[in-house]
Amino acid sequence: MGVPFAGSPRPTLGVEWEIALVDSTTRDLSNTAAAVFDAVGELVDKPRVTKELLRNTVEFVTGICDTVGEAIDDLSETMSLVRRAANPLGVDLMCAGTHPFARWSTQLLTRTPHYDELIERTQWWGRQMLIWGVHVHVGISSREKMFPILNALLLKYPHLLALSASSPMWTGVDTGYASNRALMFQQLPTAGLPFQFENWGQFEGYVHDQLTTGVIADLAGLHWDIRPAPRWGTIEVRVCDGISTRTELSALVALIHCLVVYLDTRLDAGETLPSMPPWHVQENKWRAARYGLDAEVILGADNRERLVTDDLYDLLEKLTPTAVRLGCAEELARVADIPRRGASYQRQRKVAAATGGDVRAVVASLVNELDT
Repeated sequence: MGVPFAGSPRPTLGVEWEIALVDSTTRDLSNTAAAVFDAVGELVDKPRVTKELLRNTVEFVTGICDTVGEAIDDLSETMSLVRRAANPLGVDLMCAGTHPFARWSTQLLTRTPHYDELIERTQWWGRQMLIWGVHVHVGISSREKMFPILNALLLKYPHLLALSASSPMWTGVDTGYASNRALMFQQLPTAGLPFQFENWGQFEGYVHDQLTTGVIADLAGLHWDIRPAPRWGTIEVRVCDGISTRTELSALVALIHCLVVYLDTRLDAGETLPSMPPWHVQENKWRAARYGLDAEVILGADNRERLVTDDLYDLLEKLTPTAVRLGCAEELARVADIPRRGASYQRQRKVAAATGGDVRAVVASLVNELDT
């Protein structure tokens, strides 16, 4: 079957930022999304806030943006609005890949036909999805570019995951992983790493098979870490854990925007983009999830390995001219600050160590740093 692709005449940008609602006293998750939405609706007619599977979550969604600065300003405006609605309810906002101590069994679900079907199908694993992430859309002009760009992006998958990793704890226990979320989410059917198709026609054949056999009801059922978004004419990068601060969000959105545009430009110049065997991609995902910024990653089919942060600094230098062209050089430069400051998973562990393992103090630190 044919899968039409809208195409984007320019490399537009859209960001979805999943935010957890936290009780301001207990620091546990708060199943108050419905009340927060009602309060937001009283403040503005058409807020850029959407519901998610769990009623402890709201999602901030930008409009169609041209620059990172525009997208972050859009999200900041939404955050201010939601804060005004949530504060009188005794609810704070927090973002991380997981909540440090909440239990999935006490969370309430948002009832929609789509979510009901998801839980009916996935059962225990679906109920376990107490996780948050960031999704970044970048416009691509034609469908022929989609899989060369997607396959090449997989070489930088561990960089994005290690920088954003923010889910070291689960139900009050340190898992030993920098990103427990990444490995949990892939337990769902059609979630996890994408297939590396050579062209759009192969993807259309795959979609036909999935629809015919009832694996998915529509394209939204593909929950890949990086996926085409044909309706919007974008590639959607869903690798990142929930990003804990606004500054880090701006940095990682800039990195993703620059990566996609840089690869797109190379295609236009007639280059063949690099790819990596799927077994190396899978191993890199695990290494980044386990070790974060200390991961030794595989660089390509020739089996070379390098510390992810060392490779990152070279990547930032390579992307700087693209960042200048896109007007996000300042935001891209902030990526280098993340290893120096410590990624969110490292900061969370530092707070836990300093407070004798007080996971509520960890939540408090996440609440306090969201706006920074």
